[in-house]
Amino acid sequence: MKNTLEYALRMDAEDPLRSFRDEFHQPGSPEKPQIYFCGNSLGLQPKSVKEDLLKELEDWKYYGIDGFHKPRAPWMTYPQQCADPLGKILGAAPGEIAIMNALTANLHFLLCSLYRPDGKRNKILMEAGAFPSDQYALETQLKFHGIDPAEGMIEIGPRAGENLVRLEDIADAIHRNRDTISVVLTGGVNYYTGQLFDMRAITVEAHRAGALAGFDLAHAVGNLPLCLHDWDVDFAVWCSYKYLNGGPGAVGGAFLHDRISADRARMRLAGWWGNDEGTRFDMKKQFEAQAGAGGWQTSTPPVFNMVALRSSLKIFSRTSMQMIRDKSIRLTGYLEFLLREMGTAAPEIITGPDPMSRGAQLSLRFGEPAADLHRSLAEAGVVSDFRKPGVIRMAPAPLYNSFEEVFDCVSILRSLVGV
Repeated sequence: MKNTLEYALRMDAEDPLRSFRDEFHQPGSPEKPQIYFCGNSLGLQPKSVKEDLLKELEDWKYYGIDGFHKPRAPWMTYPQQCADPLGKILGAAPGEIAIMNALTANLHFLLCSLYRPDGKRNKILMEAGAFPSDQYALETQLKFHGIDPAEGMIEIGPRAGENLVRLEDIADAIHRNRDTISVVLTGGVNYYTGQLFDMRAITVEAHRAGALAGFDLAHAVGNLPLCLHDWDVDFAVWCSYKYLNGGPGAVGGAFLHDRISADRARMRLAGWWGNDEGTRFDMKKQFEAQAGAGGWQTSTPPVFNMVALRSSLKIFSRTSMQMIRDKSIRLTGYLEFLLREMGTAAPEIITGPDPMSRGAQLSLRFGEPAADLHRSLAEAGVVSDFRKPGVIRMAPAPLYNSFEEVFDCVSILRSLVGV
């Protein structure tokens, strides 16, 4: 790697994904362009979204209720139109994905089915420092069963003086509590540190202890290749507005391995959209779950909420997660290289240096001035994310960010810190 604009431009010219940048609207204006490194919070808008949304509005206008069965993209099948391409992104088998609700709602729905405390096997193990919503969900799930979270939750954090959670510490905690753990839940990628967890290894350890393995994939889906079915993961949930570019508050999703979802009698919170398709409109009193993860759906699909996600998934379908991952490793690696070139002015990179242990994100610790520096970066046209007490997260997304932007971003940062 070289700390030159010429090198960055050459990398962009050789990038097999370079044309995908033109598929997305770039924030800012020609007079004041922005470098958008915030795809880990909200992905950019595909240019096709407006036309796709207008088509659905026209169909609503023209068809009315018949829009559910219209010839082109019937609303009745909208969830499956998203689930099929997402299955490839997630490494799921047919029927293992349901497009529904939002992330935390889906976590509650699945835990109502899967977290069934039985005697002393009633504990939930999670990563310390997980996204607060996950913490709230698990705390309240424990309370619903009359279990004190202080007793029922096991949190595994980094060792003293370290930033990342060691896999051997997770495995050791699972082993030490193997007779009392019911569910192991971690993020796929930690939102704060950017640490990528070894989901396959964690699943193996959980199953060895007789527990279920689940993952919050908010920062993993669309970020790196996943093989949920082959890894034997029991369940997972995600949102669609980060790397999947589904728009603010986009519909989320849930994965249930077919070992679990095949059991139509399994306890769940039921709704009519999860009823068997063959009898759904019979309006019978008795709930009959449809096969697969779709049996956990409850309500009529929010079609307009799915339009942007469907538009983005069409872009994903024209490449592969491995190609996206390959560029991501190079792009994030170049950001790391340029930051370290800052010498003594370089921030502490709390995300691990191993590309296989991170996604498209570096979390940079600047200390107390971080909030002011974050504002200065924004004023200079760099869109990043600040997290208290002193971390700035930068996430160059391979579908729409470039090596030139990485170079320009660090050049701006150098000028702000006086390098």
